[in-house]
Amino acid sequence: MLEASHITITIGTRTLIDDLSFVLNKKEKIAIIGEEGDGKSTLLKCLLGLCDYATMTGTVETKGKRIGYLPQFLDDAEKDKTVFTFLFENQEGYYEKVNDFYRYLRELKLEDEILDKPMFVISGGEQIKIQLLKLLLDKYDILFLDEPSNNLDLMTILWLEKFIQQVDLPILYISHDEVLLENTATGILHLEQVRKKTCSRHTFLRVGYRQYVDLRLRSLVKQEQQASFEEKEYEKKQKKLDQITKKVEYRQETISRRDPHGGRLLKKKMHNLKAQARKLEAISLTEYPDVEESIRLSFPQVQVPRQKKILDLKDFPLKIGDKHLSSSITLTVIGGEHIAIVGENGSGKTTLLKEIAKQLMMRTDLVVGYFAQNYDEQLDEEQTPLAFLATSGEKDELTLIRTQLGNLKVAPWEMEMPIRLLSGGTKAKILLVKLYLSQANVLLLDEVTRNLSPLSNPVIRQALKKYPGVIISISHDRKFLAEVVDRYYALTSDGLHERTLEQLFKLDA
Repeated sequence: MLEASHITITIGTRTLIDDLSFVLNKKEKIAIIGEEGDGKSTLLKCLLGLCDYATMTGTVETKGKRIGYLPQFLDDAEKDKTVFTFLFENQEGYYEKVNDFYRYLRELKLEDEILDKPMFVISGGEQIKIQLLKLLLDKYDILFLDEPSNNLDLMTILWLEKFIQQVDLPILYISHDEVLLENTATGILHLEQVRKKTCSRHTFLRVGYRQYVDLRLRSLVKQEQQASFEEKEYEKKQKKLDQITKKVEYRQETISRRDPHGGRLLKKKMHNLKAQARKLEAISLTEYPDVEESIRLSFPQVQVPRQKKILDLKDFPLKIGDKHLSSSITLTVIGGEHIAIVGENGSGKTTLLKEIAKQLMMRTDLVVGYFAQNYDEQLDEEQTPLAFLATSGEKDELTLIRTQLGNLKVAPWEMEMPIRLLSGGTKAKILLVKLYLSQANVLLLDEVTRNLSPLSNPVIRQALKKYPGVIISISHDRKFLAEVVDRYYALTSDGLHERTLEQLFKLDA
């Protein structure tokens, strides 16, 4: 269905992808994974001929098949259109699509009145639903999906998962959702930037995501063992060579001029030793794994009394302007709890978290760290990460910031770039470092894992799981909910309702 041959993609002097070839066959679901900034979205755009900032060489053959594309972000012109215009502008056969249209509208839990709203007014999750609806109505032969689960509510992610599993179309898609990957991918295309993001590498295997992770782990363990063995052997040879060299040097310094024959022998031996040293230096050792799973993150061991009342909302009305989102919010949170709020797109989760933030930030007995869903709300995009994170600019502070960014595999040159030029995942890492530096004992997290690589997300989850402070979060990441959170609440129009994990995942009746 689609054949890509010898694809090389560069941005300026940087090579993102080097000599990639793969085939997307009928019904295959190939997932592209990798760290932020490693070229995933750029690859999709280049294959479609839509990328104006990168150069691609190689060939792409689609055999006349039409490709439908769901971008990660809508451009401003598309956002200004009403939903109806976005769906049906310049389209023929509207009436032939009516039955399918209303069926999909119901499946996606979208109401008729959304059709008259501008795209920029509806939520991010609703925008993605509308884009998916347009792709379904236009009946493409191949689908390219750039992070389709971003901003979707949990029920729609489950719908999307079922759709990817059951549709006959071949799909090339990017995702950070580990459960979605486990349940849908028939093959993995893994893009990497190694050696401090100076060298590109890719892996393409027709296996499921969990099998790929297991194979990769075994390979990395084997590589690490081999690298360790070779390093020890090298050190042994180097130590032995150094000892012999020192002995010969000492004998050369002490040998009598009356023994010219001995002097010639020592000179010859020294010549041989130098030749051995050159051979030893030329040996190419197996490198230790340089992988995204090697990121490191921890949070300060803050103290919050277990029975301390952190939040106590009672019959709180949630609204935006004159629009009532939920009639009565009641929520009590005590020290050490990790809670999550889930709900349908547009139900008011982010609005509620912002209201909670307002209340908690007024208190002098708490230090509150806030991670916004929209990074632009917190980041000064014209600053560099170093400038944004620094408060004093002192050497020790800058060293700490560099260390923490480096632990998250932010490259040194990325630390000196304007934030606006960095990927969404790198921006998320900057905000994670800000949380670390804040020494907060309460974390308010709005979709904290959504832009981070599925291979590094387990490290983030483990750090948050061990965090002794309070976490109040919004998330539809099923791994995050299962591993980090203690209590779960569903937000509806009539308030918050405590749920079990099984109820959220629809595992029980």
